[in-house]
Amino acid sequence: MPLAKIEVRKSRPPEQVQAIIDAIYLAQREALKVPEHDRQIRYIEHKPEHFAAPPGKSDNYTVVEICMFPGRSLDAKRALYQAIVDRLEPLGIPRDEVFIVLHEPPLDNWGFRGGIPASEMDLGFKLNV
Repeated sequence: MPLAKIEVRKSRPPEQVQAIIDAIYLAQREALKVPEHDRQIRYIEHKPEHFAAPPGKSDNYTVVEICMFPGRSLDAKRALYQAIVDRLEPLGIPRDEVFIVLHEPPLDNWGFRGGIPASEMDLGFKLNV
């Protein structure tokens, strides 16, 4: 159940926004083996003057944050990073303009399905990929 947030510095047409969202979703499916229905991705567009970027970065600079259950291997995370940049590059976002951060709060810190901690339920999929 990854929660992904994509933050960008420039406006794009709706079809390109959807392609970027799809790229992140497909990268998660490929690398993390998330279930097909598991698609919680937000796309946030900032004015460039409201989103400072590191020196040398363009308006294509993109930050992808993914909050996910702990348990994925370093190999799965490496695969995720590569899948993200591989899928964003054809959409006009250079690999070196993508910054990815993963957050892995413990299962006790996730409450859903009526306010139940994730640590107390059968998630329906494996985390050890």
